[in-house]
Amino acid sequence: MFFIGGLVLLTFFLNENMLIAQFHMRKENMDKAQAALLKINDYEKELHKTQHGYYNLLMGLVESRTAPLKSEKYFKKALSLGMKMSHNIALAKLSLAGISMAKRNKREAELYLKEAAKADKNKLLAEQIKMMKAQMGQMDKQQVVRGGYRQF
Repeated sequence: MFFIGGLVLLTFFLNENMLIAQFHMRKENMDKAQAALLKINDYEKELHKTQHGYYNLLMGLVESRTAPLKSEKYFKKALSLGMKMSHNIALAKLSLAGISMAKRNKREAELYLKEAAKADKNKLLAEQIKMMKAQMGQMDKQQVVRGGYRQF
């Protein structure tokens, strides 16, 4: 009886499709995670207001596997809606830094990396941030062409 009451209370505050999507993401099964997220037709009506940012973060993570540049809108929306956990904010900003690097926008990528490092208070993403900075250093070396810099 206590278990059933706890389950009802849990699913009242947390959408079961969001929980299923997170479970599949941890197992790295993105197809099932995307299917669970797509079951949410209108997230603004179906989810609690505090979950809107997390929904967009999860959609961005799923979308980044297939179309990285299209996932930018989800990460920006997640940041604008707000998330309570600092490591999720850091993850969104780190993803935006990667997208900015793919677009060859080094200044924006550096900005997002600094913000991600500041938001990562528990140093959960420290290794990924370090790798991203190393990749950014490679960007500088790639832009050097014979006899000078590439002109844009």
